[in-house]
Amino acid sequence: MSSSIQFVRNATFVLHYAGTSILVDPLFAEKGRYPGFPGTVNSELSNPLVDMPINPESLLDGIDAVVVSHLHPDHWDEVAVQLIPKDLKIYAQNEEDAEIIRSQGFTHVVAMKEENDINRIKLQKTYCQHGTDAAYSIPELAAILGKASGCYFTASGEKSVYYIGDTIWIEEVENNLKKWKPDIVLVNAGKATLLDDRLGAIIMGKEDLLKIHRILPEATIVAIHLETVNHCVLSRRELRQFTEEHGFSDKVRIPEDGEQFSLES
Repeated sequence: MSSSIQFVRNATFVLHYAGTSILVDPLFAEKGRYPGFPGTVNSELSNPLVDMPINPESLLDGIDAVVVSHLHPDHWDEVAVQLIPKDLKIYAQNEEDAEIIRSQGFTHVVAMKEENDINRIKLQKTYCQHGTDAAYSIPELAAILGKASGCYFTASGEKSVYYIGDTIWIEEVENNLKKWKPDIVLVNAGKATLLDDRLGAIIMGKEDLLKIHRILPEATIVAIHLETVNHCVLSRRELRQFTEEHGFSDKVRIPEDGEQFSLES
């Protein structure tokens, strides 16, 4: 089977790559199970905003490992904790997250190092900043935003894949793009926004996709983390219109929930 991405919903996807299937950032809850995130826009809405497009149990069939970029509930939720086999290998962003996942009953949890080997795949952990400097200057908010990570996947004979993760545009992201020149760039692009708009967005938005395209005009950009949780204000329609207006719609894929696509296309 050729390498592919099965996009699920929000930031959840399965990377079928170099003969290995890796589940990333599972949010498995049914529509409306959780309250909206307090202190964010549209917090009166319940999350997730949409149903799972795929049965979680069938999605887990054939999964070799799980990567959890951070423990916010839209990336690692209580339904995923219930359904994922407790002996499946879980890669957490750091030892603190790994300990929490172990406390949930998982027996094969490792804290990612800077470089990790998953069968034939090399996984490099990348740094994220899950909000602006102004947001992190508020101790209570900094504690909520916490730490987040991204991942860079490579394997011999495969296209390289950079999952940027929950971050705003920072120098490290720009440097990674210029250094690695990934073929596929997955972007959490929903522009999640706090109530206090002076603090800015806490993940990327449409303008950041244009920055990526200008650095890597031949890369395929995959925009995810859209239309699933209350505080993500960027819609697929608005993003599609933006990419058309700026002349790079042919380089941006905006998958529908449940869509699977080849990395060769």
